[in-house]
Amino acid sequence: EWSPSPNHTERRGMAPVDMLVLHYTNMTSAEAARQRLCDPAVEASAHYLVREDGHVWQLVAEHRRAWHAGAAIWQGEPDINSRSIGIEIAHPGHIWGYRPFWPVQLASVLTLCQGMIARYGIEPRNVLAHSDIAPNRKEDPGELFPWADFAAAGVGLWPSTGIVAAQVPPLIAIQQALADYGYAVAATGSYDLATRNSVL
Repeated sequence: EWSPSPNHTERRGMAPVDMLVLHYTNMTSAEAARQRLCDPAVEASAHYLVREDGHVWQLVAEHRRAWHAGAAIWQGEPDINSRSIGIEIAHPGHIWGYRPFWPVQLASVLTLCQGMIARYGIEPRNVLAHSDIAPNRKEDPGELFPWADFAAAGVGLWPSTGIVAAQVPPLIAIQQALADYGYAVAATGSYDLATRNSVL
């Protein structure tokens, strides 16, 4: 259902859409989130908002730059909004009582994501949580989001095997691997805040 938000601009630069970012709304209801994301005074939006019952509102046309990522970085790219599609999932978040997501809602999110991946050729490593691109200030969609199930359905990545403690590489190697993957982490050898937030 089209529910237009005024909060968007033209995409900047020539890079194609190659990222998909999932958020939770962190609000008490889907309607409250829709009103906020459509309020010009708020200066925030997303391309899609998925209600608890699975109904989808489109707030911004896909060819436009929605304002959902904020101060974020991935693979050295600081303008995530110009290269991504943003999907907000109606959910109370950690402030209003974190809980599992509704199955019918997740089914809609999965279908929406699969469509984006097919249309834009988004790689699994670029299907991201808001917490991936802004780990020092965001935690959504959080630990109860079923990333493993989504990865099994072709949306995102999930590790298939655990790491034996004796095989854990030095911290600096872990930090370099995080940076190579896309996280804004410096290979310092120190277990700093950026490293901690990126691995949580």
